[in-house]
Order: sequence, then C-alpha cells, then structure tokens
Amino acid sequence: MIKGLIACGSGIATSTVAQGAVKKILEEAGIPAELSKGNLTEIPMKQNGVDVIFVTSNYDQPTTKPIIKVFGLISGINKEGIKNQIIETCKKIEMEKAGE
Repeated sequence: MIKGLIACGSGIATSTVAQGAVKKILEEAGIPAELSKGNLTEIPMKQNGVDVIFVTSNYDQPTTKPIIKVFGLISGINKEGIKNQIIETCKKIEMEKAGE
C-alpha cells in the first residue's frame, strides 16, 4: 500500500480536489493507496509517515520522499504527463517496498 500526502497552501480546497484525482488515477492503475491531506508547512513533520508527497503548488524545501506536482490535475495542463509520473513513481515505490 502506497501512503501519500497531498499538500496545498491551506490544506483544504485544492488538496481535496487533487486527492480525488490522485485516488482515481491510482485505483485505475490497480495501486492500493492511503492518501492524507495537509498544507505545505506540514510536509517536514508528515513526510516520514508517507511514501510520496503530492503538492498543488511549488515546494522547494528538501524532503526525504519524492514530490510530484499535481496542480495540472486541477488545471488540466499536462494532465496525462502527471498521471504517468504518479503511476511510475508509485509502482517504483511498490517494488522497493516488496524488496524490503
């Protein structure tokens, strides 16, 4: 199971929309996931409890987990590219977890 954090500026509006979009992409790809929401300032505190971080705006602080910018899922810009990046990253994480 992939654990993901979806973070936006406030942790409410765009992260809710993005959470639905990411969940649908992972379900269609057959990747089980548990997604939580938060705001950008919570990333340093929450990153150790997740496998991947999805952000709806720019985040330039160092993290220990991969970050995927998902604003395009809301705006429609490069939606397919983001979808592919989400699937590839999560499949790679699944393989790494299986090898532990």
